[in-house]
Amino acid sequence: MIVVDLLCASAHRFEGWFPSAEALEAQLAQGAVRCPLCGSAEVRRLPSAPYVHTGERGADTPEPSPPAPAPATVAPDPQRLAQLWQTLRALGRQAEDVGVRFPEEARRIHRGEADARPIRGQSSTEEFLSLLEEGIEVLPLPPLDEEMH
Repeated sequence: MIVVDLLCASAHRFEGWFPSAEALEAQLAQGAVRCPLCGSAEVRRLPSAPYVHTGERGADTPEPSPPAPAPATVAPDPQRLAQLWQTLRALGRQAEDVGVRFPEEARRIHRGEADARPIRGQSSTEEFLSLLEEGIEVLPLPPLDEEMH
């Protein structure tokens, strides 16, 4: 069993557990790994030292302490989630679609070189993270016409 860090095209970072490195690569190639936040199948493995569970403890390994009890979780209200997606889609439709020029246009608006207005478009994960580092507030969202399940 290996545990690896993954990143989707919308810059959502999450953890994945796989029976082996080969199983991880096969599932990524098939598009079977999806982001738990946005459902994107465009997922890549982040550089990390994977945790490999062998099922055995070495002689020096202390007995693990019992896990803390998991906090009670409440399932999100489906009606409120539907309202949220409806609102986000409405806001997205009202925004100007600047396409792949999104990072450039967001910077121009941030610097006051272009009129302030709502925009939407595409950017790579690296461009998205760069905008955040520059103090430009952006929010990754799935395409407007994509159904969330």
